[in-house]
Amino acid sequence: MAETTATTPGLTSHYTAQVADDLERNTKEQERIGAEIAALQQQLSALQQDHTVLVNLQQALGLAPAPAESAPVPPVPAPRKKEESKAGTGKQARAKKASAPSRKPAAKKSPAKEASARATTDKAAQPTLVDTVRAHLAEQSEPRSAAEIATALGRQHPERDIKTTVVRNTLESLVAKEQAQRSKQGSSVFYTAVTPKSGATAQEKQDQPA
Repeated sequence: MAETTATTPGLTSHYTAQVADDLERNTKEQERIGAEIAALQQQLSALQQDHTVLVNLQQALGLAPAPAESAPVPPVPAPRKKEESKAGTGKQARAKKASAPSRKPAAKKSPAKEASARATTDKAAQPTLVDTVRAHLAEQSEPRSAAEIATALGRQHPERDIKTTVVRNTLESLVAKEQAQRSKQGSSVFYTAVTPKSGATAQEKQDQPA
């Protein structure tokens, strides 16, 4: 009995220490996996935001294929003179009367198609966002941020949905093409147009002595 009593506390302390170690390892493993899941979710969110920005930029640059706006013209039914001449029953006469109104809505759709075509032509006549941003930047005598340019263009073109993110990407594309220059003031980024002849920015031209 004395040996059993002396052995029990030793086993209890051994299992207690082992359970504590296993619990600590389990907790650390949960923290590690949770951190990896959070990092992957953050990467997924960033990729989704980049995808949205790239889609908007693609549409702004006019690279996306234009959807077919005009409805397909329904086929014209073949003439039924031979069938009517062979069987002049009352059923065929009623079928002829019933088929006559079905052709009338087709004629009513033509004004809507013409209006849709005119809207498509007017939309195509509008300058692209790249041209609009480049022209607006060339008119400025001081550097402008993407938010300032987006606000100004939104006031000038209220019919267009101009977002700051799309404007910023457009400005970066102009910088890549050496049609604009980027400068930083603290944590803010500003953009200046580059003249095509001398390659100097509008701000540099203003600073030059007369």
